[in-house]
Amino acid sequence: MDQNVRNRLWEIAGREQVYEQEPMSRHTTFRIGGPADFFVAPADMEALAGLVSFCRQEEIPFYVMGNGSNLLVGDKGYRGVIIQVYKNLNRIEITENRIKAQAGAMLSAVARKALEHSLTGFEFASGIPGTLGGAVVMNAGAYGGEMKDVIRQVRVLTPEGDFAQIPGHEMEFGYRTSAAAKRGYIVLEAELELSPGDADQIRGRMEELKEQRVSKQPLDLPSAGSTFKRPEGYFAGKLIMDAGLRGFCVGGARVSEKHCGFVVNTGGATAAQVRELMEEVSRRVKEQFGVQLEPEVKMLGEF
Repeated sequence: MDQNVRNRLWEIAGREQVYEQEPMSRHTTFRIGGPADFFVAPADMEALAGLVSFCRQEEIPFYVMGNGSNLLVGDKGYRGVIIQVYKNLNRIEITENRIKAQAGAMLSAVARKALEHSLTGFEFASGIPGTLGGAVVMNAGAYGGEMKDVIRQVRVLTPEGDFAQIPGHEMEFGYRTSAAAKRGYIVLEAELELSPGDADQIRGRMEELKEQRVSKQPLDLPSAGSTFKRPEGYFAGKLIMDAGLRGFCVGGARVSEKHCGFVVNTGGATAAQVRELMEEVSRRVKEQFGVQLEPEVKMLGEF
């Protein structure tokens, strides 16, 4: 990309917030990914809106990301602008039983704030390794809870560049989807409505869920969490295990032996190897059980 693009990004976000040819392996939980042409971490919502507007006007590919916990970036990188909200846009405010948090706030941080104020209803998300914005877009859930259960309203940036407040009941939440995912909204912040609770009980539930995650999930290796969506009437991990694919490898990518729903990077895995493994797993599960697995991991860039 040319000098004019660089200069405009500097003007909008500040030179210190703009990185060129930034390895995306530094910014994904898979620890995989080639360089992005430009990687920008805007310091405020105005800069974020300005970046999105500029990219849209100039027809420059862009992607807004959180902490990269659900992302597989191609080995050849991303030709365009990656906008990261995780580092700077993460403010959390509490008023009575409501929590307002910016898109870059980690779910674990929001859960800790809820605990500090004895608010219950968000324990399910305390161990999900993602940001609030991404969780809203995909209606993230775990252990019987989903974002749709606690969202009161969401502030978004529309594809037309307008700011809008959308009530939770109009967010069209479904299994791993929402109005934001369907319509290209960029989530800026969300307001959660929780219930007063007992701090000891909330803490106990969070500890209980943490222990379940540690005992059942391969948290010691880089991954993007659950690799496939849950097929209706089935569990992806069980289908993969029953297909005889526990520990199946392609290069440094492996189906976790601890939880077959996870693909892990055992060291030096490439994005191409992860994608090839996912395709082979899907093929074998379809062949044996007639069930089509859909990736939960978002794939981005050039492989």
